[in-house]
Amino acid sequence: METPVTSGVAPDRARSWLLVPATKPEAFSAAVESEVDAVILDIEDAVAPAAKPAARRAVVEWLEAGNSAWVRINDATTSFWADDLAALSGLKSLAGVMLAKTESGSQVEATAARLPEGTRVLALIESAMGLEATPEIARADATFRLAFGSGDFRRDTGMSDEPLAMAYPRSRLVVASRAARLPGPIDGPTLAADEAILSRDSALTLSMGMSGKLCMRSEQAPTVNRELAPTPGDVSWSNEVIEDLGVDGAGVRDGSDLPRLAKAMKIREAAEVFGISAD
Repeated sequence: METPVTSGVAPDRARSWLLVPATKPEAFSAAVESEVDAVILDIEDAVAPAAKPAARRAVVEWLEAGNSAWVRINDATTSFWADDLAALSGLKSLAGVMLAKTESGSQVEATAARLPEGTRVLALIESAMGLEATPEIARADATFRLAFGSGDFRRDTGMSDEPLAMAYPRSRLVVASRAARLPGPIDGPTLAADEAILSRDSALTLSMGMSGKLCMRSEQAPTVNRELAPTPGDVSWSNEVIEDLGVDGAGVRDGSDLPRLAKAMKIREAAEVFGISAD
């Protein structure tokens, strides 16, 4: 199934992923029209149990009207999971689902089995059990990309939000994604409204090898998108390296040139995807 996108950036390269409470249908269209790369309508954490039926209906009605977005569904151990999938299974404009609290590859496959063939599943890792099962989850046929539910993970493990404390779970998601040939994982959100903190956190996301970040507000998207993309200076450097060594590596002098060329080619590709020009 061809997956619709909510912006000009394909979901395997999307940087900013905005969570929008499904209890606020008046915000759906504005979210899609913002600068975020992808929108996720949230009928899990953002919705109290009693309000889930109405929130689910609001999401379905909006998608049936021809709009497109991802939907965060409830986890597979809840009674809401089957209801979510039954409601979404016939919607052609569904970009994909984010499975909350994923803890096994079989949960991803069971989710995919209730949706049209080819529907993409973002597996959200939010617990110690989920982290331990990350390689299995990443290798599940229906897993499209991994995401880190950092807040719930900290609550489950008692770990702090300090970069050192979070280095292991982030690294595990990155390594598992790479080993399974998935796109880079999506990091958890920054709750602080301070742009300097968001910029710092986004730079950390990139340094850990993650290539996306959850957002709680559309205003966070420009900062996240900027920090998770090459700078004009990076593009200038990559052009110089490629000119020196050649696209095909014809100018490579020794083995130490190969990593530089690979990095330069990766930067050039990302610059083309995100429309970034050299200085």
